[in-house]
Parts: sequence; structure tokens; C-alpha cells
Amino acid sequence: MDLTYPPEAEEFRTEIRAWLEEHLPAGWFDEGFMMDAEEKATFVEQWTRQLFDGGWICATWPKEYGGKGLTTMQGVVLAEEFARAKAPMRADFFGDTLVGPTILMNGTEEQKKYFLPKILDGSMRWCQGFSEPDSGSDLASLKTTAVLDGDEWVINGQKVWTTQAQFADYCFVLARTDPNVKKQAGISYLLVPMRQPGIEVRGIVQPDGTAEFNEVFFNDARCPKDNVVGGLNNGWKVANDTLGFERGMSATTGHRRFEEEYRRMVAMARANGTISAPILRQGLARYYSKIQILRINGLRNLTAALTGKRDLGTAALGATNKLFWSEMHQDAMDLAVDIAGAEAMLIDTSSVDGSWPGVQRSKGRDGYPVSPMMSAFLFSRSETIWGGSSQIQRNIVGEKVLGLPREPKPT
Repeated sequence: MDLTYPPEAEEFRTEIRAWLEEHLPAGWFDEGFMMDAEEKATFVEQWTRQLFDGGWICATWPKEYGGKGLTTMQGVVLAEEFARAKAPMRADFFGDTLVGPTILMNGTEEQKKYFLPKILDGSMRWCQGFSEPDSGSDLASLKTTAVLDGDEWVINGQKVWTTQAQFADYCFVLARTDPNVKKQAGISYLLVPMRQPGIEVRGIVQPDGTAEFNEVFFNDARCPKDNVVGGLNNGWKVANDTLGFERGMSATTGHRRFEEEYRRMVAMARANGTISAPILRQGLARYYSKIQILRINGLRNLTAALTGKRDLGTAALGATNKLFWSEMHQDAMDLAVDIAGAEAMLIDTSSVDGSWPGVQRSKGRDGYPVSPMMSAFLFSRSETIWGGSSQIQRNIVGEKVLGLPREPKPT
């Protein structure tokens, strides 16, 4: 593993840093910089356009499809500098990070020319149609069907936990196109327009009143015959490519949000005196050590990508990293609650935890009924599920890396 970046990468870093300093709002880098809701909405709208005009959205994509054709090393530096500046980098996570790279890897030339420009300019929003009520961890048992009718697929079934379905223009859907073969062999990966008769989206209302996840019902919904990605009945392989992008993203930047949380936890412990408790100090030291392991594993993954050299440790690094950081973060948020003590039960804990980093659930929700820190705690509970549960990650590592026998099927 080489920890030194080449000179040309550092030159590119200087270019990115200068662009960010020029285009981010005045005061962005100042301590305590804040925007109200109206300013934030205006910034998001303008920033997406600036990213597109600058060519920074999906900049590693080939130039013929709207990217900058950046090298892997340049893409890493780009991600690192945006993370350092805490600047948004994506227009649409599902489009930019999941289905876009999947189409690049497996799509036809026609699919690339039609869908990729719309992902880049933000005019087409996406959601993911994989999980079903009885097919989560055992995704290959899915029951949604697609039957060819002339030049269109007719789709029937149900998907669940579909984030952003209420806003999406398209959904990348796994559907059974051949019921007469082994279950993994009869699945296809379809690009389905959401705004049509035959698709119903129902929000899954959570105890706090929000509904960020959805159920999606397909009742004779349709998509063109040519909207199969990667070939008919090859959807299982294509879906695993998509999941690989989700699990392996941000190799050298993923540790940064945890470092920021660690610093906040240390400051909180110093402020309320719990820093003197040996057990809590040990917990903080353990969290710091695991963050460094995550950082070094990211560099290891980068080295493997640049050199093309894979070993037992890097063969399933997406799975091992996802398993490691998601369980690490749950333990860390348990520690944060222990440090905060009784104040963790308060909605306004700004005197203790300040502006907690990495808050997911409370973004854009006025009056969210927990503190920012507790919001991060609650969201961390889901992190061992999305992108493949911890149990599935252990299966991947056991079978693909350690060569253990496949898990026996229930009888």
C-alpha cells in the first residue's frame, strides 16, 4: 500500500480546492457557518447547476457520456476535496452512484446515450426497486414478474422500503422474467418509468410521522422491451454490480464523518466531565482506532484498484468495509449516548452536542422530535441493514473469501 499520492494528483487537488473556494458561498469555511431553510434551498438549486456546469457530477465517466474522463486517482482526489470542504457532490444518489455506473458497465449504447445525460443534468430522478415484503435478505426469491407483451414488459408485483419513490421519474427494478429456471437465473434488471398508470406509491409512515420509505405496487405497469440492462435473465449479476457500487463507495473519504463525530464526542466528554471515566475513555480510544483501520483499508482498496492486484483481503472489501463501519458506528453512537447521559433524552442538546455531524434523518424536517445526536443514533440502527444486512455481508466474506461451505437452506 502506497500512502503517497503522485505529484499530478496533488496538482489536481490544488485545482479542485481553488474551484471550491471560488464557488462555495461566502463564509462557508468559517467556524459556525449556518444557512436558514430558504438560503439552503437556494444553495442546493444553484449548487447542482454549478456542479453540472463545472463537470464535477460523475466526473470519472467517459467524456462521450458527459463526464470528464478523470482517472481513478483524480476521482479519489476530487472526492477527498469535496469531503474536506463538506460540499455536496451528488445530484441524485440513486442515479449518480448506483444505476448510472451500472448502465455504464452493462448497458447498451442506446441506453447510455438516453439515460446518462439525464442523470448528469439532474432532469431524471431514480429509486431502487429490489426488496419485497418476503424477499429482503433472500433477494433472489423475489416474486415481481415481467411478461413480454409485444414491444413492452408488463410488470406486476410489489416493492418495499423504496426510498424517494414519491419523487422518482424512473425505478431500476428486479423482476422475474423466467419462472422455469433456477431463481437467480430468471431475473432481469429493468428501467421502469414511474409516472404512469399501474404504479401506486404508498408512504410507510414511521412513529415520528415521517415517511421517507415507500411501498410501490405494480399493476400491469409497462416499460419498453429494450429497457433491460445487461441482457435478458442476467439481472442477478447486474444487481450485484449495483450493490457493489453501494457497498464500496467512498473508499478514502468514508471515514471522515466518523472522525468528525469522534471529535464531537471528545468535546462533549470534556464539557460534561465524563472524559475522566476510564470506560468512556477506552470507548473513545477504541472508536478512534477503528476509524484509522477504516481509513487504512480505504487506501488498501485504492491501491488494489490502481494496481489491479487482488488478494483474499481485497476480494470482498466492499462487503468487509460495509460490515465493519456499520457495526462500528452503532457501537460509537451507543457510546455517544453514554457520554451525553440524561441530556441525551432532551430534544435541544445544543449546549452539549452542538451541530452533530452526519445527521441523516433530521435533514429538512422542521420540528423533528429528537436532538441531532439522537437522530444520528436512530439512523445508525438502519446502517447494518441497508446495502445488504450484516448477515449477508458475513455470508459473502465466508463463502467468497474464506471458501466456507454455502449456508444451508431451510427445510
